[in-house]
Amino acid sequence: MYNPKSRDANEFIDDAEVRSSIEDAKRLAADPANIERILAKAAKCKGLNHREAAVLLNVDDPATLDRIYHLAKEIKEQIYGKRIVMFAPLYLSNYCVNNCKYCGFRCANGIARVKLTQEQVSEEVRALEKLGHKRLLLEFGEDDRNCPIDYVLDCIRTIYAEKFENGAIRRVNVDIAATTGENYRKLKEAGIGTYILFQETYHKENYENLHPTGPKSNYAYHTEAMDRAMEAGIDDVGLGVLFGLNTYRYDFTGLLMHAEHLEATFGVGPHTISVPRICPADDISTQDFPDAISDDIFCKIVAVIRIAVPYTGMIISTRESAATRRKVLNLGISQISGGSRTSVGGYAIPETPEENSAQFDISDTRTLDEVVNWLLDLGHIPSFCTACYRAGRTGDRFMSLVKSGQIANCCAPNALMTLKEYLEDYAAPDTRAKGIQLIKKELEHIPNPKIKEIAIRNLKEIEEGKRDFRF
Repeated sequence: MYNPKSRDANEFIDDAEVRSSIEDAKRLAADPANIERILAKAAKCKGLNHREAAVLLNVDDPATLDRIYHLAKEIKEQIYGKRIVMFAPLYLSNYCVNNCKYCGFRCANGIARVKLTQEQVSEEVRALEKLGHKRLLLEFGEDDRNCPIDYVLDCIRTIYAEKFENGAIRRVNVDIAATTGENYRKLKEAGIGTYILFQETYHKENYENLHPTGPKSNYAYHTEAMDRAMEAGIDDVGLGVLFGLNTYRYDFTGLLMHAEHLEATFGVGPHTISVPRICPADDISTQDFPDAISDDIFCKIVAVIRIAVPYTGMIISTRESAATRRKVLNLGISQISGGSRTSVGGYAIPETPEENSAQFDISDTRTLDEVVNWLLDLGHIPSFCTACYRAGRTGDRFMSLVKSGQIANCCAPNALMTLKEYLEDYAAPDTRAKGIQLIKKELEHIPNPKIKEIAIRNLKEIEEGKRDFRF
């Protein structure tokens, strides 16, 4: 039944193909020659198919693992450089009719139900802008009565309508439930960047057990959401699973098969892949999930995904501790959140413990400035860039620039200019000093003399008060 070009979820995520890939990988990983062949192919920075990646996921030899980790870091830096894109999640409603067993928003949970008014949305966005954020990921529960598509669209319009002394929120990405093609067209027309939807698990039987009631219980409809979104004109989509809901090898393989399906069907794979792990939430314990994974396995998953899909951005959230985030930053992560809240709102007025509308617990509780300072110490370039979205460099246009290496002519100077804006407008003195030194250093690595000259001029004008330069 396996057919990566099929529009049927049961065919492009074929259970027999997933299981066969996992079993064959165990056998093939025992032969060092197979590992060498796959690593040699991966080193060309062209990616791996799900069967090849599954073989690398079975590697346990410490020396070979070190080679995998080193290669993942090389590939990430070759394509994305030292840039780490910053974003913040903004939860606008936690009304939900689904009863997902792992989620704090599930309808059976007795948490406080909250939905922001448009005035409150404006307040939250103003609070986020004062922290320095330019890119938001909007989050909603699924409830057509309390949170219909018109409410989602109104929130997006409210956010884009806000104007600030130092510039507006420049890009909104959206994570909402699987919906219709018509609703995806409306989201595209509203100007969203990436549409993000986690599959949670690709194991159909386990998926249906974890989603006993509600619209999300329809495995095929949920799994085929990206097809409907891309058919409706959304050319940047983001995949993800929640590792720990099912065996990690199964979901790892299914995730890569989904990416291959999008590439085979639409000519472009996912813009991003997120790699969350199951974590505690109200009335939910990780003890209830025997497939929860260790830090070592998590690091291996991140590294092999980076090698398998080198041109796709990878996102890590504040579910993870600062120590774990530091590990995976060197294994392929290209986007990271900072100063996040998982309660509804929570930026303008912090939520009290008694209110408790959070979807899950946060491990990394540092402020955005603390995260930026930390990234600078590690030699990364915190980037607040949204230029590609705003210039129409999305979907296959973005991927063609990435695969040709030309994207560096845009991304590197844009990262430095948006970092400079942050340093001038929001950063603490120590963060500003570190950032200025890093910008001076990284300017020397811009290969194109003309672009370097323009970047230097723009940086000077940013210092003088002008904003929003981009290539």
